[in-house]
Amino acid sequence: MMLGTSRSVRVWAYPAPTDLRKGYNGLFGLVKTGLRRDPMSGDLFLFVNRRRNGCKVLVWDGTGLCIFQKRLERGCFASLWRGDGQTVQLTTSELALFIEGCALVGRRALSPAAIEPIPLAMDRVA
Repeated sequence: MMLGTSRSVRVWAYPAPTDLRKGYNGLFGLVKTGLRRDPMSGDLFLFVNRRRNGCKVLVWDGTGLCIFQKRLERGCFASLWRGDGQTVQLTTSELALFIEGCALVGRRALSPAAIEPIPLAMDRVA
């Protein structure tokens, strides 16, 4: 399953351990109340359990909610929880690295900053 391939797709990591027994409705509620985001925006929402050996990604694909789930057989996912409770935003590339078990995700920027287009001034011809 491809979880977003564009920089325009945002990934929001829930800032606290999550009970991964939650399904569509439970995760939908966490996005609405905990992250204060629209679960049907097309953004990806990442949830990790307390032991950090399991994660779920919730996404609206335009026709319904989808859940991607992974459990690591060895080791644990990187810690994305901060003491201040702030939501961590990742790129889709960083999400892919996180799901593969990369320990650096969330500790330092692994993707270059997005390039913001600058409107070009039109030369006026007199």
